[in-house]
Amino acid sequence: MNNAWVDQAKILVPRCLGDISLGFHPQPIADLGRGSLSRHSPSLTVPYTLPVRKIIQSVSCLLVLLLAVVAGAFAQTDPDWTEPFPPFRIAGNLYYVGSKGLASYLVTTPQGNILINSDLEANVPMIQASIEKLGFKFTDTKILLISHAHFDHDAGSAKIKEMTGAKYMVMDADVPVVESGGKLDFQYGDRPEFLYRPTKVDRVLHDGEEVRLGGTVLVAHLTPGHTKGCTTWRMQVTEGGKTYNVVIVGSPNVNPGYKLVNNQNYPQIADDYVRMWAVLKSLPCDIFLGAHGEYFALEEKYPLLKDGGANPFVDPSGYKKYVAEKEQEFNTELAKQKLAAR
Repeated sequence: MNNAWVDQAKILVPRCLGDISLGFHPQPIADLGRGSLSRHSPSLTVPYTLPVRKIIQSVSCLLVLLLAVVAGAFAQTDPDWTEPFPPFRIAGNLYYVGSKGLASYLVTTPQGNILINSDLEANVPMIQASIEKLGFKFTDTKILLISHAHFDHDAGSAKIKEMTGAKYMVMDADVPVVESGGKLDFQYGDRPEFLYRPTKVDRVLHDGEEVRLGGTVLVAHLTPGHTKGCTTWRMQVTEGGKTYNVVIVGSPNVNPGYKLVNNQNYPQIADDYVRMWAVLKSLPCDIFLGAHGEYFALEEKYPLLKDGGANPFVDPSGYKKYVAEKEQEFNTELAKQKLAAR
């Protein structure tokens, strides 16, 4: 559970309990007026007087608050995010090491490995186990990258840095969010359930820059909108003597509550989404991946991955279709918000 929710409970519970100090003293049955209700116990007679009603109301309030705190702590966590998924080789030196719902990728090289997305802090042991199940050492992780600065993709970064000593590299516009533990996020900065441990960034990335290790090159493409520094990663892998272009989409989603019009915290948000569509449509893509498995139909494609058969993750048409559908969703939402703002 997020510690912020525990802190909130410490504030709310005393407020509610404070209403119970009413100076109530139980009365004998004989002293009660006509129509009073009472309950009997071997040691105490408690009349249903006004103070008792207030106590019951206050306790009910307390229970409701506690339930709200617990619900809030888990409201943002999809069960698929923490459900293990079999680690596997996608192609070449690129492997899937994430959960069922949160995608993490391992890129292996002779000089150490690159991990993309730390996910939830609770998922770090799962990621470690997946890497080791594939025969690699978790401590060989030399570079840590993310798709964007939301807690479901970067909350585990501090822990991974502590465990591996990896250098953390983040797109410039997302650095303040990462280093504030989510507090400077334009949408969720004041929401305790979205916050996480702040993590120091070792290298600030800029649009189009390369991350190199052991002969492998990843290119960071700024695809903003979902976050200001949302990053789509591109690389090439070789499989069966053929070279494939890999695209790992950061996120094209317009989350519930996002203001595309008159957004004081992110005035250029709509223009940034438009920029993102242009970038995504310009990238050559053979192997289509993303920050969540649902983007590229992970669960449907994984069973089709068989030695010697066609690789289901080679899906250029699926990539184009996905981008087109998401762009249409954005345009629809933007038009609706523009109309409402008139």
